Amino acid sequence: MPRSAGPEFGSDALIVCDNLVRIYQTGSVEVQALQGLDLLVDAGEMVAIVGASGSGKSTLLSLLAGIDAPTAGRARVGDWDLMSMTRRQRVHYRRHTVGIVRQQTARNLVPYLTAEQMVDLPMTLAGVPRRERRTRAGELLEAVGVAHCLGRRPAQMSGGEQMRVAICVGMANRPQVLLADEPTGELDTGTSAEVFGALRTANEQLGVTVVIVTHDPDVSGQVARTVAIRAGRTSSEVLRRSTTGADGEHEVVAEEYAIMDRAGRVQVPKDYREALALTRRVRLALETDQVAIRPDVPA
Repeated sequence: MPRSAGPEFGSDALIVCDNLVRIYQTGSVEVQALQGLDLLVDAGEMVAIVGASGSGKSTLLSLLAGIDAPTAGRARVGDWDLMSMTRRQRVHYRRHTVGIVRQQTARNLVPYLTAEQMVDLPMTLAGVPRRERRTRAGELLEAVGVAHCLGRRPAQMSGGEQMRVAICVGMANRPQVLLADEPTGELDTGTSAEVFGALRTANEQLGVTVVIVTHDPDVSGQVARTVAIRAGRTSSEVLRRSTTGADGEHEVVAEEYAIMDRAGRVQVPKDYREALALTRRVRLALETDQVAIRPDVPA
């Protein structure tokens, strides 16, 4: 009797990237921005994606946003297969399934519209009735603390207010996922905290899954899960959990894990490699409860 194939990888996740590849052609040169990336994000999570310039994190965000298309592998958000969407389906996907908040406020907001009008605009394009649009815009602006900006244009707002209005615009059509690209990159520490608070409100009170691409350690340190990308692959994750210490005080414990992809590959951090002079080949030893990695030193 044939063996059951078992559940598909990530069958219960909201966002699934399975051996995802994205290759760009520049003249005769091919650039592999993603090289077999695996990622799962569950509904209701708030996840930070971190990585150095050129690591592939911005490419990943563009793919999840439906702006770009993968070259190979599998990518799914909700019921949408990002590999096979038509142009018309991509428009519908970007209008209803994902919201996008960009780092540059000029790309988020229309300078001659008020905050209320900007939140109203994506709902108008989606055919939402006028009364519902007005109610929704007011509720969103109130939820993130910028109800006082209702009738203001971007030039009359601070940087933090502009970014919080942009979050409302991204949330207007009740997306399943809100994608934020360096949302605090141009802001000071205090204003960054306000913007992050708005993202947390979107996640915890409004029920949207939030994926943040950032290089800011203060932002990545405030989420329960941080995923690091190196050389086009997920390389490590930091998971944070709240606990109570022996003295009864509340504390957050962070643990870092290396990620093994579906082909069994693990990226060993650079400082580990340098400390043990690990180069092209290493020795693996299966021990009672662990796998040991040792330098390839001749016997």
